[in-house]
Amino acid sequence: MRPFWYHFLLPAATTLTGFHFAVTALVGMISNATGISTSRDIPFWELLWFSVLGNLSITGMNLSLMLNSVGFYQISKLSMIPVVCVIEWFLHGKKYSNQVKMSVVVVIIGAGVCTVTDVKVNARGFICACVAVLSTSLQQISIGSLQKKYSIGSFELLNKTSPIQAWSLLVPAPLLDFYLSGNVILNYHFTAASILFILLSCALAVFWNVSQYQCIGRFSAVSFQVLGHMKTVCVLILGWILFDSDMNLKSIMGMIIAVVGMVIYSWAVEDEKQQINIASSKNEEEISVLKEGLELGPLKDMEIGES
Repeated sequence: MRPFWYHFLLPAATTLTGFHFAVTALVGMISNATGISTSRDIPFWELLWFSVLGNLSITGMNLSLMLNSVGFYQISKLSMIPVVCVIEWFLHGKKYSNQVKMSVVVVIIGAGVCTVTDVKVNARGFICACVAVLSTSLQQISIGSLQKKYSIGSFELLNKTSPIQAWSLLVPAPLLDFYLSGNVILNYHFTAASILFILLSCALAVFWNVSQYQCIGRFSAVSFQVLGHMKTVCVLILGWILFDSDMNLKSIMGMIIAVVGMVIYSWAVEDEKQQINIASSKNEEEISVLKEGLELGPLKDMEIGES
């Protein structure tokens, strides 16, 4: 028996995603108009490139799920953490401690144990998965890079990018939805209940987008990916509690391993920050000692000259 909310689902994922960004853009416009947030100037080509990456991520993920098995789709999501690490090292020269690397491996193993089941893949699905992983990783890294480059807050950046993503998704959405699922938004029978569920999903999407930008801006894209697997754990637990989904020993062990990995990751990141602070304080002390030495040097020379 299907749950009651099944009949309210909109069978047009791209269109629904476009609605999500349109509502996010509307919230941003209201925020700017009321003075809650301010608008900063960012070159249009950077916003366009960011939107292209975001749309490739959404389309690639949908195509990967359609062409491959759920197991391979989960593997492609798990591969994003090491891909983000490699890209950040290549583009920004960022290095990670051994503790962070170990914790990431533990999280990946735990999430893989509790989510990956059957693995089936074909050539087209593999290409779509690679495009999705690469574009998603680049987009999430760009969120942090743009905030630092233009000294802009997470909500202000979201206000600049969401209108472009909304239009670029809603225009080709009918064709993409028809190709992906054979459904078109114009053929959907809207009811009061279905509209309510769509508006609810749009409201939740606004909170999700804001939290994503804030998390990446405050921490990093790797931290956001690690926290994302906590969402996977929560989905599995809620599915078992609310919808009587299967929960076996393998899934329980995988969730425990993933949570342990997240705890180790948070400890490793904090330890890394403390080491950086200690190193910077030592450098400041050395600089102050050198300055004092330079200031005292001429005085000593004057005293010797007078004597």
